[in-house]
Amino acid sequence: MPSVRPPAVAGLFYPASAAELRAAVEGYLREAPARNGELAPKVVIAPHAGYVYSGPIAGSAFQTLAGAAGTIERVVLLGPSHFIPIRGLALPGHESFGTPLGTVKIQPVGAQASLRLPQVRVVPEAHVREHSLEVELPFLQVLLGDFELVPLAVGDAEPEEVAEVLDRLWGGPETLIVVSSDLSHYLPYDAARRADRETADAILALRGPLDPRQACGAMPINGLLQAARTRGLAPQLLDLRNSADTAGDPSRVVGYGAFAFHERG
Repeated sequence: MPSVRPPAVAGLFYPASAAELRAAVEGYLREAPARNGELAPKVVIAPHAGYVYSGPIAGSAFQTLAGAAGTIERVVLLGPSHFIPIRGLALPGHESFGTPLGTVKIQPVGAQASLRLPQVRVVPEAHVREHSLEVELPFLQVLLGDFELVPLAVGDAEPEEVAEVLDRLWGGPETLIVVSSDLSHYLPYDAARRADRETADAILALRGPLDPRQACGAMPINGLLQAARTRGLAPQLLDLRNSADTAGDPSRVVGYGAFAFHERG
């Protein structure tokens, strides 16, 4: 198996040119509201569509990490498996993950720790075409510089199973958790706004489980909500828009939300 999982959606979901990609990410981060003085969250939820649609909302999520480059050393990244049905959670089996901005090393310690749980396996084919993890990486590369990654595609998994993986990899301030998810899909604009507001309210109340019709990343979000209830995390809504607010047709939109979860105390 090649040591690097190559980018699958460069030139499709985001620019293939490193210079153009960096400029796009920096622009989305610059446009996001500054949150000076706030501590970096433990967890963020960010969308994963093409940047022209979801980039501004992703920028709202990742801008909260602007001051954390010297602290965060590992990112645990969870997103839905869109193309390959899998049971549980899947690692890619590579040594690193590539984007036009370079490669991010997959942390052997974190990968091995997750593989000790029965719901986690190495399933390379689940990562070959999957965009839900890949599109988050350029934001992290621009903000954090050097860090290691534990990338997990989530399939059919109970909230308890996902929460158990998060607990195993929770760590301290050096570990950031990112959950990748869009919200409603292909509703008319007003219906999407109502549906996404209800979903956002459920997330803010730590109330699950969500249905995949509410969020394509419902499986990882549901595990996060369980972990957040157990650990007393404080959720925060950062942004709630859809594709018609950015670049799309209002008759058939995809919803996007940006959320942060802070450890209390």
